[in-house]
Amino acid sequence: MPKKQQRTFTKEFKVQAVSLATQPGNTISQIARDLGIGSQTLGRWITQASQTDRPAFTGRGVQALTEQEKRIKDLERENAILRQEREILKAAAKFFMKETK
Repeated sequence: MPKKQQRTFTKEFKVQAVSLATQPGNTISQIARDLGIGSQTLGRWITQASQTDRPAFTGRGVQALTEQEKRIKDLERENAILRQEREILKAAAKFFMKETK
């Protein structure tokens, strides 16, 4: 069975879809069907657009991180690397202690 190709949508398309779906008298499922997208996808776009603390639709379906979130993510990545390095050094120290005995 061939893999389903993931479609990408422009920011403008998403904004227009959300605008249509939030107008009185329209339903998410109706608009999604008319646009040829999934109703869950449209619902997710509506949620993203309603979040005021983040810019919506930054591209490729991923919301932009705030500066603080970027910093935390970088520090978590650095912390993980340092933990791995520490474990490697512990193992090396144990190995060399066995060799010198």
